[in-house]
Amino acid sequence: MSKKAKLLTILALATLLIFACTLPSEEARENDPNIIFTAAAQTAAVQLTEVARANNAPTQDSGSTAPTLSPPTLLPPTSAIPTLTPTEDLCDKAKFVTDVTVPDATVFLPGENFTKTWRVKNIGTCTWTSDYDLVFVSGEQMSGASPQPMLGSVAPGDTVDISVNLTAPTESGNYVSSWQIRNNKNVLFAKVYVQIKIQSGSFAVTSVSDMDSFYISGRGVALSAKITTSKAGKVKYHWILREAGQPDLTTSIEELDFASNKAKEVATLWTSCPHAGSFTAYLYVDDPNHQEFGSAPFNCP
Repeated sequence: MSKKAKLLTILALATLLIFACTLPSEEARENDPNIIFTAAAQTAAVQLTEVARANNAPTQDSGSTAPTLSPPTLLPPTSAIPTLTPTEDLCDKAKFVTDVTVPDATVFLPGENFTKTWRVKNIGTCTWTSDYDLVFVSGEQMSGASPQPMLGSVAPGDTVDISVNLTAPTESGNYVSSWQIRNNKNVLFAKVYVQIKIQSGSFAVTSVSDMDSFYISGRGVALSAKITTSKAGKVKYHWILREAGQPDLTTSIEELDFASNKAKEVATLWTSCPHAGSFTAYLYVDDPNHQEFGSAPFNCP
């Protein structure tokens, strides 16, 4: 072999040796862990790049207007539950007007008889008929009749006087007797009461009897009665002239001295009637009883 041929052979072997050392083997690539980490990093980088491109991608409207947000979906409003209001029974209702007789704390003797009268107004929508009555409900009944039928009819808006005959208790003290109107359905309404004081041995008017009233043509109305007291003392009294639905008319207060418990006659002349109509006269004892007694009806022409 020539010298030139040997040189070419050596160069060829050197070249092969250089390539063999520089080219990686397949075994080395499969066992090198850095290759796996490098590939994962490259994959993550590619995914992040794709997400960024998607977020920054322009919309169809290339203008500068901000994207419009869709309004939130609203749930339909829940229907309000109606409030149930109890219906008030307006049929039988009454309003107390006044104590016609026996004001609160009136003094009586033990066992004394008296009549309590209340004035009430029908403010309901139903007429009170004779099927309605007055009944005792609590306190001291004082021998009052219960039930006690209503007299006549009381239409809505009308006023009526309701009375009950009572007897004072026999023991000293304060007493209350409560009563109510009862309708034809056995329902109670319109509570009224009488409050009295019993004092044994006190000076008081025990009775007013023989009450009378009559019209004297051209002169007026003559009123008379007989007053009896428990013992000696002074009685103050006045007369009441009453017309249904109208304010009371009264005389001036008079005084009468009693030396004992004997009865005394009293009389007065009402000089003129206010107008033609039907009236009733009553005697009111201002002191010591604070109590209305008796009744005497009459007509003015």
